[in-house]
Amino acid sequence: MSIRHLETLFAPRSVAVVGATDRAGAIGRIVIEQIAAGGFEGTVWPINPKHTEIAGLKAYADPAALPGAPDLAVVTTPARTVSGVIDALGQAGCRAAVVISDGLEPGSPQVSEMLQAATGHGLRLIGPDCVGIIRPCRQLNASLVERMPLSGQLAFLSQSGAIVGGVVDWAHRQGIGFSHVVSLGDQADVGVADLLDYLAADVESRAVLLYVESIADAAAFMSAARACARVKPVIALKAGRHRAAPRSAQSHTGAMAGTDALFDAAFERAGILRITNLEELFDAAEVLDHSGSRKPLRGDRLGIVTNGGGLGLLAADALADKPVSQGGTLAALSPDTLTALDEALPPDWSHSNPADIIGDAPPERYAATTAAMLADPGVDAVLAMHSPTALVSGHEAAMAVIGAVKAHRRGRPHPKPVFANWLGEEAADSARAALEGADIPSFKTPAEAVRAFGYLVRRRRLLEKLSRVPPSQPAGMVPDWAAARRPIEAAAARGTRLLNEAEAKAVLAAAGIPTVRTAPAATPEEARLLAEGMAAEGIRRFALKILSDDIPHKSDYGGVVLDIEGPEDMEAAATRMLAEVARRAPHARISGLSVQEMRRVKNAHELICGISDDPVFGPAILFGRGGTAVEVVNDKALGLPPLDMALAEDLIDATRISRLLAGYRQRAAANRHAIASVLVRLAELARALPMITELDINPLLADEHGAVALDARIVISRSRMDAPVPNPRLAIRPYPVELEGMLSLRDGSAIFCRPVKPEDAGLFEEFFVAADPRDLRMRFFSTMRTVPPAMIASLTQIDYARAIAFMAIDPTDGRMMGIGRLAIDANMERAEYAIMVRSDLQGLGLGYALMNRLIDYGHETGLSEIWGDILSENAGMLRMVQKLGFTLHPDREEGIVHVSLLLDPAQQGQNKPQRQGVPAQ
Repeated sequence: MSIRHLETLFAPRSVAVVGATDRAGAIGRIVIEQIAAGGFEGTVWPINPKHTEIAGLKAYADPAALPGAPDLAVVTTPARTVSGVIDALGQAGCRAAVVISDGLEPGSPQVSEMLQAATGHGLRLIGPDCVGIIRPCRQLNASLVERMPLSGQLAFLSQSGAIVGGVVDWAHRQGIGFSHVVSLGDQADVGVADLLDYLAADVESRAVLLYVESIADAAAFMSAARACARVKPVIALKAGRHRAAPRSAQSHTGAMAGTDALFDAAFERAGILRITNLEELFDAAEVLDHSGSRKPLRGDRLGIVTNGGGLGLLAADALADKPVSQGGTLAALSPDTLTALDEALPPDWSHSNPADIIGDAPPERYAATTAAMLADPGVDAVLAMHSPTALVSGHEAAMAVIGAVKAHRRGRPHPKPVFANWLGEEAADSARAALEGADIPSFKTPAEAVRAFGYLVRRRRLLEKLSRVPPSQPAGMVPDWAAARRPIEAAAARGTRLLNEAEAKAVLAAAGIPTVRTAPAATPEEARLLAEGMAAEGIRRFALKILSDDIPHKSDYGGVVLDIEGPEDMEAAATRMLAEVARRAPHARISGLSVQEMRRVKNAHELICGISDDPVFGPAILFGRGGTAVEVVNDKALGLPPLDMALAEDLIDATRISRLLAGYRQRAAANRHAIASVLVRLAELARALPMITELDINPLLADEHGAVALDARIVISRSRMDAPVPNPRLAIRPYPVELEGMLSLRDGSAIFCRPVKPEDAGLFEEFFVAADPRDLRMRFFSTMRTVPPAMIASLTQIDYARAIAFMAIDPTDGRMMGIGRLAIDANMERAEYAIMVRSDLQGLGLGYALMNRLIDYGHETGLSEIWGDILSENAGMLRMVQKLGFTLHPDREEGIVHVSLLLDPAQQGQNKPQRQGVPAQ
């Protein structure tokens, strides 16, 4: 993942077309013609050894013959020549190329040679097998797309060249413009993650549209997507929604967890709004093309203005249809708004929302009603609608709405978004054009307009999830991962991938998940003895299950007997079970029996939860309705670890059974905290035990008192027994527990230091409340009395793939003593640091110790430089960084000193001796 040289790719001053030709229909000729037709003002160099002139331009035999290094090259030559072309371009000083050539199969030696040549010269590649890139604001159409798009602020990235052409053609007819249009092709080098990282900081792009079919590197994608979606809307159309789950799954969880369902979970976790078809993609482009729709909504309440009651009812119905509106609601108009509308409208208006201002409504009614709704604090967005009549001009009504909207926007940094739906064809075209020109998105049907509003509602909720403070992690037993590994190692040693039930429950218990008493028995006699032992401890009823690696669902083969009343019945039940299983599954290998406590809880819910291993996103957590019909009911939700309690609650809320868990009639609400705790423990288990490929808890029995695992199934991969921890297949990097350790202060004392967690928001709030205002200004470069919750959330929700923050903890009261942070750039080369020490603890050497820890982390992760900006009046910080070997650049900006420390091998020797402290272990 890197954005290196992407600025050259998208803002070239010169373009070389390798394989340019005058031959009609050839790709090389089409590209030259497209560049010329687009009006590119830079230099264009055709390269073809068989021509001296192409398209009126001087042609060159090869890159070495060019008069200068091209910023961008477009390669259209046959596949067998591409690696040589890339090598020649790199030698000529080119730093970016678009490879349109096809026939380069992913993973082939030709692709490897091409990448090797590019990497050797630091040259970035788009493609191969793509249709090119377009930069409308640079008048550059280096593609096979016939039409030059309008210039705008939407970036469009597509893994399908055919989709690019269709979207560009549609957008041109709608008057929608783009900042970037990129056909990704096979993504041999530059991929979706690189471009999301680049576009996150690109001021010309205000929103991003994606068309994706697959994700090659889920971890890189998730990290880049989360960073981009925090600062601008990202909307994705993912094809291939109905691909089946793997047939080889050996558990309910594995069978139910399809890859597409995980795309849903991944997009939501990243803050990406997913859509399902091209029609929605066009709607999304329409709404995001308008500046008023790019900022997050303040709420989800819609006000509707209409000159037809039926039209308003259609919009209200669409709003109530949750798959369309995604949770938007009809605003309740305030008394002041109703009074204002009573004065402006005829007596027979609807007196409610939707505001039916009657079919003969003149422009003045539209203006007054729109203005009143925009002024209502209980209305978050407005939909203005018009049905054509012979009484009033639709164009004049549109102009009245435009006037009211302009008055509302004047001087407001965050005006409310307004949508329009003008029915009719030719008669409404001028009204729609006027609305679009006034930055008001216009839609042809009520459902389209409400769906556009729904996009903003969904984005608001995604941003809320990205910035909220989670509740505390579940308290209780600290997982014993050594104990959890022992039954896994025992199963691997006997050559099986499937743990027996007793082993599986031992793993769960070691991870802190409540289970019922379970023990394995080799014979019916041993089963009786185990039951006698449990009975002596007060257990009166038992369950008996078969143990066999060859029987995935025991009850289907007579391998489950419940409600055995005492030890005296256990031996007979075990004898009958062995005979019945042998009859139904004669080829199954039987390894024994599982004797366990029988627990029936009145009014308890049967749930399922578990872990699946997805080929794209790695481990995933499943939750849903359990029982024997679990796959038939198929009430499930999927999430990516790591999970906190808030994310676990989201998983529960995403299922239908969540409504039953809330309680009904005489049935008490289930203990959701206990259920969420199990899900969080499962996520920890996925982090700590990478050899687990499938895990089922079915049922997880839950009532108002808690949750307990009655049955469990674990499948392992023996090839992953020695895989590193944390699990390298996780799509989202988990909390780095391995970075916890101690720091040494000046007086020789040691204090605990660990990375920041999302649930540390309360500690941050206390820290900032107690801070001296001068310290806050030194840290944030502005005067503030308090640090807002949104900022605290951003400081505590760390993407450990691209940032780290270490906090020092007071051993006496658990309060935060100080914080040190590194924000790493997308190339994983340079990082900006920030340090703040509690005001009453300054002078103890804590800031120095935290800075040492950041520098050590920079060395550990291979950073080349740490830098920061310091107020020139912050003499203490300036002295500290000078002592640590930073270079000061005081003239960069008035009042600010830029400081930097090189960490490359040539510099490490001179920096290391000046630093002291105890690295975290």
